Amino acid sequence: MLSKKPYLIAEISANHNGSLSTAKKLIKMAKLYGADAVKLQTYTADSMTLNSKKEYFKLKNGLWKNYYLWDLYNKAKTPLIWHKTLFDFAKAINIEIFSTPFDETAVDFLQKLNCPIYKVASYEMSDFPLIKKIIQTKKPIIISTGSANLTEISDTINFARKNGAKKIILLYCVSNYPSKISDFHFNNIKILKKKFNCIVGFSDHSTDNRIAMAAVAAGAQVIEKHVALSGQKKGFDIKFSTKGKELMNYRRDIDLVSSLFSKKKFYRSFEETKSKINRRSIFSTKNIKIGEKFTIYNIKRVRPGHGIEPKYFNQLLGKKSPMNISVNEPIKKNILKKLKIFKF
Repeated sequence: MLSKKPYLIAEISANHNGSLSTAKKLIKMAKLYGADAVKLQTYTADSMTLNSKKEYFKLKNGLWKNYYLWDLYNKAKTPLIWHKTLFDFAKAINIEIFSTPFDETAVDFLQKLNCPIYKVASYEMSDFPLIKKIIQTKKPIIISTGSANLTEISDTINFARKNGAKKIILLYCVSNYPSKISDFHFNNIKILKKKFNCIVGFSDHSTDNRIAMAAVAAGAQVIEKHVALSGQKKGFDIKFSTKGKELMNYRRDIDLVSSLFSKKKFYRSFEETKSKINRRSIFSTKNIKIGEKFTIYNIKRVRPGHGIEPKYFNQLLGKKSPMNISVNEPIKKNILKKLKIFKF
């Protein structure tokens, strides 16, 4: 699943707007502009909530304010009847496809499609029966952690591992839609990596590529981003989705940051090392005869770096030159050996 570059998941979610054709276009766009995988959401309104108009079920704020949950999910769902078509389409154009199941029946349904990975949404992170069902498939499990504290995340990880989960990926996530820059704290990624010793990624609900770039810099190896078509105006997730060719730029930006952290050891590029010639070194400022002592009046530390390094200057002082040296010539390294001056 993972390579040296961040693994980029294009989240289709509800941006198909009830059109199978649009869903296929979104998958094709994701492939074209560099996503490694596309992800669906597998649910029905009845598997998500109760069909009730009581105030409990009405959203009071946020992007979907005043929607009753059942109505929202009924409109936003990816119909089950589409799934096989979309899985087959993704496989035909060679892009990985998987889904987020929201209850156990969705897991059974996706298993028939040979779903290769399962994601647990942030709000289902404490749904242990669902997590246990996913673990029983023996597939990798991605768990989003939006709104959860470390104790809640620990509970979920411990439960998953005790029940046999072998490959767990955590996603640092901010459950605001869209998220503001001030909502993020990317030391969380480092903390999650250290505490749980697993792959950690980032589920991005922001509207700024720099957020994902910062996540990669903090160590995120998986990035999930909602996508929409170029010029698309409508969609439940449109306000925090990247559109069309913007996904290509998003891919470029996260890969750029990843490349800046690709070396595990201290590293300088060959091009940069060539600039060492611009350092100071020791030059003669007068003609120096063999046997004549080096003094502050006949050698000097100056640019460029054709001579020996300035750190040897004090050791040279008072030593007799083993050769004739013309004025304005670099003092070469072979003199150190002749004078038995050992390198630092």
